[in-house]
Amino acid sequence: METLRGLRLAAGSCLRLCQRDASSYLRFTKNTNLKRISGFCTKPQESPKAPSHSYSHRVPLHKPTDWEKKILIWSGRFKKEDEIPETVSFEMLDAAKNKVRVKISYLMIALTVAGCILMIIEGKKAAKRNESLTSLNLQKKARLREEAAMKDKAE
Repeated sequence: METLRGLRLAAGSCLRLCQRDASSYLRFTKNTNLKRISGFCTKPQESPKAPSHSYSHRVPLHKPTDWEKKILIWSGRFKKEDEIPETVSFEMLDAAKNKVRVKISYLMIALTVAGCILMIIEGKKAAKRNESLTSLNLQKKARLREEAAMKDKAE
């Protein structure tokens, strides 16, 4: 029982020391205007200057190139090149580029499927003619052997 009481007293005094150190540490940071961020001391940033009145909250605009104008037309944003304004927002241009990317990817998927179907049809036609890679390879080797034999006879 005596040891338990001694442990409680030791723990209490240790806790008071930690609280005193923590409060003095906080006072130190208040007095010196330092902030402790993940182990590094940094000076506080200066307050930003008041924004000037000449700044407006408009979205920055971009003058599209000829290629970007074509992209805007292909994406369906505009019907003709005459309808495209002199400057467009970056968001509009990004959206148009994304639409064109998606259209191109769909086109590539369709061409891949069409190519696969074409190869299947050609393979079935070749199978009806009894043409296979094995038979073509055997014929080629036989022809090469005949040519080599003809060469040997000629010499």
